[in-house]
Amino acid sequence: MKTPYFSMYSTLKTNRLIVWLVVLCATLSSMFSGWMAYSIYQESLQNAFAISTNGEVIPLKLVDQNENLEVESLAHLELFHAYFYDIDASNYESNLEKALWLGNNSVDNTYRQKKTEGVYNRLIQYSLVQNVLGMESKVDLNAYPYAFQTTLVFEINRGSITDTYELITTGNLIKVDRNFPHNPHGLLITDFFEKSLRKIDATSR
Repeated sequence: MKTPYFSMYSTLKTNRLIVWLVVLCATLSSMFSGWMAYSIYQESLQNAFAISTNGEVIPLKLVDQNENLEVESLAHLELFHAYFYDIDASNYESNLEKALWLGNNSVDNTYRQKKTEGVYNRLIQYSLVQNVLGMESKVDLNAYPYAFQTTLVFEINRGSITDTYELITTGNLIKVDRNFPHNPHGLLITDFFEKSLRKIDATSR
């Protein structure tokens, strides 16, 4: 008795179905692997890793690092502007010395220009008191170096007369080694510039 043969078309149809199933499984497997790789990559962007003293890998959230960097940047700018602009005849030398630790030669150039213009001599001669009333800083942490802009409101007390001013400063922040107590935040102001200064009338305050 002859062995029955399957139809050639039936065999090809079955083979084609198997091939399509293999291709489909391979495609789904590749898509799943790609999705897993992307997920791991996205998660790694949010984490940094450190090795502890006993050899353990410790994940550190970059989000937390950015939040800490923002806090430290704002604190650094507040400290600098307080030292540089909150001055009187008795403390301006010590305050300016502390401020110069927080910036590079662009800050020093601004200080020397003010000194040449007689700002500090008038401070001593007329016993002026310059008080910072408030400040607001904005820092862009999306690009390095970190650009900032600070809006500073201060008053100059001339005895019976008090004038109020609004000053806008700009510049960049770069990372440096911490140097306590001179530079506790590990940041340095560069490209410092006094962008604008205007007197504020009492009626507009």
